[in-house]
Amino acid sequence: MEADRLNSPSTSVITFEVLGHQLQFSQDPNSKHLGTTVWDTSMVFAKFLEKNCRKGRFCPSKLKGKRCIELGAGCGVAGFGMALLGCDVVSTDQIEVVPLLRRNVERNTSRIVQINSNSDSFGSIQVAELDWGNEDHIKAVAPPFDYIIGTDVVYAEHLLGPLLQTIIALSGPKTTIMLGHEIRSTSVHELMLQTWKILFEVKIVPKAKMDIKYQHPSIQLFIMGLKPQAVTAKKADNAVSSPKLDNKTQGIDQQLNEVETNKTDPDKEENCGSSYAVDDLDGESIEENCLPPTIIPDGKLSDWEARRYGSMAARLLRDIKIT
Repeated sequence: MEADRLNSPSTSVITFEVLGHQLQFSQDPNSKHLGTTVWDTSMVFAKFLEKNCRKGRFCPSKLKGKRCIELGAGCGVAGFGMALLGCDVVSTDQIEVVPLLRRNVERNTSRIVQINSNSDSFGSIQVAELDWGNEDHIKAVAPPFDYIIGTDVVYAEHLLGPLLQTIIALSGPKTTIMLGHEIRSTSVHELMLQTWKILFEVKIVPKAKMDIKYQHPSIQLFIMGLKPQAVTAKKADNAVSSPKLDNKTQGIDQQLNEVETNKTDPDKEENCGSSYAVDDLDGESIEENCLPPTIIPDGKLSDWEARRYGSMAARLLRDIKIT
């Protein structure tokens, strides 16, 4: 993963402006745990909320008091996006990451409250340990939640089963699941999408709905909900048990038959399919392959642009050995 890291090893604090607040997130890219780095997808997610919070499902009047849990929170960026819109957020991660996460939560909560002491727009945010699949940890956070969020939480196939079991255990009938993912492995990405389509109604957020600067072709945001028919943790485990990625394999077909429900009205919602046609959040269908190509701008790069082009350069050079 060294070549994929987006921050300099000397970068200990990331300053990030979102929803009118200048937040600071401590990180440790040199640690042995991936959760101690601020990954770009969390910033894309927070900026997506910022762009779409004036009306619709993400406006503060609709999110105020909603319960939200962040899985694999890492440094805590995405959770603050939801808390700033009024949600009561529980940011969770493994015990090794919790001290850094708690420090970021305490520091930024203090900054927000001091600047807006009379504002009721900020919800709340607390920290909890949660190992995926751990029943005691899941019970301790008191599910179900209105929203389950996570960014860059899937980077290996073996994580899909525990993640899905945990999402289902934390969900209720009306839970909205929002996950962000940067494509680093084609095989992991394909298996992830196949598994999600078995268990969830899946929509990909179109690039037009993302912040014009904080986006990248390799970063995708998904909005999902459990299919109406009951889904168990056992089915989630079975859905990722097949090593093959072909959705015509027997294991995948069997699961599809178990949870298949009547199709929704195509004018209201279109599921994520192999063509990657996506629905606009207002109902308009957009094709991902119609997006313009990435163009490297002339002149000085912004911090975000430098991070992205640095990441691409690292990937191009990771297999080159300089002697």
